[in-house]
Order: sequence, then C-alpha cells, then structure tokens
Amino acid sequence: MLDSPSPLLLDGRLVPGSGGAFPTLDPATEEVLGEAADADAADLEVAVAAARRAFDESSWATDVAFRVRCLRQLREALRRHAGELRELTIREVGAPRFLTFGAQLDAPVDDLGWFADLAESYAWETDLGRAEPMGMPSLRRVVREPVGVVAAITPWNFPHQINLAKVGPALAAGNTVVLKPAPDTPWCAAALGVLIAEETDIPPGVVNVVTSSDHGIGARLARDPRVDLVSFTGSTATGRAVMASAAETLKKVFLELGGKSAFVVLDDADLRAACSYAAFAGVTHAGQGCAITTRLLVPRARYDEAVEITAKTLRKLGPGDPQDDSTICGPVISARQRERVEGYLELALKEGGAFACGGGRPADRDRGFWIEPTLITGLPEQARTVREEIFGPVLVILPHDGDDDAVRVANDSPYGLSGAVHGGDVDRARAVAARLRTGTVSVNGGVWYGADVPFGGYKQSGVGREMGVAGFEEYLETKAIAEGTT
Repeated sequence: MLDSPSPLLLDGRLVPGSGGAFPTLDPATEEVLGEAADADAADLEVAVAAARRAFDESSWATDVAFRVRCLRQLREALRRHAGELRELTIREVGAPRFLTFGAQLDAPVDDLGWFADLAESYAWETDLGRAEPMGMPSLRRVVREPVGVVAAITPWNFPHQINLAKVGPALAAGNTVVLKPAPDTPWCAAALGVLIAEETDIPPGVVNVVTSSDHGIGARLARDPRVDLVSFTGSTATGRAVMASAAETLKKVFLELGGKSAFVVLDDADLRAACSYAAFAGVTHAGQGCAITTRLLVPRARYDEAVEITAKTLRKLGPGDPQDDSTICGPVISARQRERVEGYLELALKEGGAFACGGGRPADRDRGFWIEPTLITGLPEQARTVREEIFGPVLVILPHDGDDDAVRVANDSPYGLSGAVHGGDVDRARAVAARLRTGTVSVNGGVWYGADVPFGGYKQSGVGREMGVAGFEEYLETKAIAEGTT
C-alpha cells in the first residue's frame, strides 16, 4: 500500500516532495523504517490552490449525497487495509498493539461512518416561518454551509484518530482540506492520502496531504488568506502561535491543546481499584495523550497507602515492546521527547520531589526511546512538574483534605481538558465531577470517548470542540435568509 518514500497527495495526484524526502523512525528500536515525501513552500502552494479551486468550482460543497458516498468508500478502504495500517501504526507511532483495536486505528475508522450518517440526516436548513420585522412581511430561514478550505494540522501521538477526527467531519460538512501531519508520523497520513487517491471517488483537490520536515509549513497554512479555518491539535504554546497567525486574516480557529488532568480519589472510594486504574490510565501509550490524567489526588490520611498501591501497579506496566499484546506502556516518540521528559524528572528532584518508582530510562533497553513508568511524590501544588504538561509516563501524586479541597486542587490549573472522579457514593462522585472545570470527566471508570461525544477543553486546553454534532458544526457557517412577501 505504501512505498518508500511515501508520496504527497496534491490535487488528486500522488507525487514526490519538492524538498526531497526525510526519514521516519521506529521509536521502539530507532530503526529507520523508510522515508516520506518532504514538502516545501511550492508544494504547499499547489495544495492550497487545489483545495481552494475544488471548493469554489466543484459541486463538492453542495452535493451531500456524493460526500456521504465518498466518506463510506474511505471507511471501507481503511477497513480493507486495517492489517497493514495496524503494523505501520505500531512501528511508526510506537503504539501498543492493543490500542490499535481502539483509538489508535479501528475506532476512528468506524467513526467515519458516523459522520457520513450525520451529514445524511443533518438539518441543513431550518424554516423560521413568517414574521413582520419593522413591518416588512418576510419568510425566514437559516441555512448551514461549509466554511471553505480547512487547514488540518495534526500531532503524532494518535495520528489516525486525530487525522480522521478532522478530515471526516470537515469533508462531511462539505469543506476541502489540506492535511499537514507531524513530521514524526508522516506515513500514517501518507497512507490516508494513497487510499483517498486510489480507492475512493473523492475528487482532485478535495483532500491534499502535505508531509514535511519543516514545522514552518503549518504556520504558512495558518496565515494563508485562502484558508478559511485552521483545525489544530497540539501543545498550548504552538496553539497560541497558530491563533496569532490565523488572526492576521480573522479566520475561524479550532484548537485542541494541552492538559494536566486530575484523577480525584474520594475518601469512600475503593483505594486499591482507583489507584490501580489511575496508574493504568496514566501510562497508557507512555502517557502521550493530552487527556490522560497525570495528577493523582488522594485523601491525605491514605496518601502513603495510595503511593504504595500506585507504584506497585506502575512497576508491572512496562515499558514493553509495542508488538506484544500485553504491553500498555511503549516508548515515547523520539529522542527529543525523551529528553523533554527527562528534563522534567530532573526538575522534579530540584523542586523537592522523590520517585516512588521509575525516574529514568530502563536499564535493559539500550535502543529506542524509553522512559520507566514513574510516580513522583512530595511535590508542592505549585511545582512546575505538577502544573506543566510532561507528555510521558509520569504521574504526580498529591494529597487532598476532602471534596472541596480536591476540587480546588483539580481546578487550580491553567488547563481544563479532562478529569476523573472515583468514589463509593455515585451521587457524591457526580457532584464532584460537576464542579470540575474540564471538557470531559470520567466517573468511576466511565469512558466518554466516541464519535458522538464532543471533545475539547476549558481555559488553555483549547477553543471549540472536536467530534460529536458540536465538532461537525465547527466546520459550518450559518446564513440567515429572508424573502419579502405580501
């Protein structure tokens, strides 16, 4: 399905990059898997021009039935190649195999069908009836229309999920897309481009896939006046830069950014079950998820016991070979990311913390980008290691003095993406969850992920929502039309 170097998808053609090619690595072994096309400014110009032309001059924006058929074709093409994509994802992303049967591959592929169904049933026009504003008899209606050209800028941690969570609703809504993936996982996006070109009827220019080693490509997309909406997932710092660039032309912006989410254990919870669950959640995919709960808040009276339970669980969770069905915690994505995590581990010690387990690289792995699952104790609430996103298999455990204090600590964060509450009294746990200033909350292990669930954050965790009807409507404009009548 995918040769090396992988191609760009520009205006319906699979082509090499004008900037040559760049390598993609297996983070578990540091092996060079192959190369991806390296797009430059000239390739980006072709992509944006093609997307603009396809939106302005074709029937894509108005032909709902055709869009629905094309999305279902794409879903079936991805399903046909699921085996190849699974192996590619494990090797390029370092994703544990078990995750590819969920959010790393199978789930987002299935979600394309949900967006196709939504486009088919959506109320594109609403009749508001007759009225006489200022004495003028009028028939009024509201029409929902696609925004136009969408720049989809995506990260490396869950590439299929995030690529499809942007491309799927954007296409269902009638937009055209320029997809710019992270340089760390170009093949995942390139494979999508190949399948679109070879196994669907999606017209030339409707989707363009631009892999590049140049991080500046994303900034150029955000500034380009022909782009109508920027949909970005990544760090809060980069999100600010994207928003600033997009502000030059006042284009719409969707941002799904960072998090430092709290896992709150109430004093009537099953402490062993809750702390074990928190450990599992915190280091899944080496903690490389924006919504992962990495601050564990436990009753002060049982702090030492919670530390012991959590550390014991973490020691059992890896790290391990992503190819192994039992692995939960694989490698981090790159040497650069490993160095970032190690920098925070050093900082934690300087801030007065200690490691109940982990704290560095595993002694038995001399190749690959590995970090031990780590539990940090003894830090004050205002420590940088407590407040800043690390994006590695690192949990910080903090004590709380009851429900009100737990809510205070959980909300004392610049972020507000996700959270979790565990308690014996469900009504009490729900009441605490209701007070968390976050976009998603899990109560007693509930899973909120799904195509129909809007995902996004409060505060510096983002702007807008992805997935669900709310996410679909991010890609729409609203037009009110009034017709004079007698």
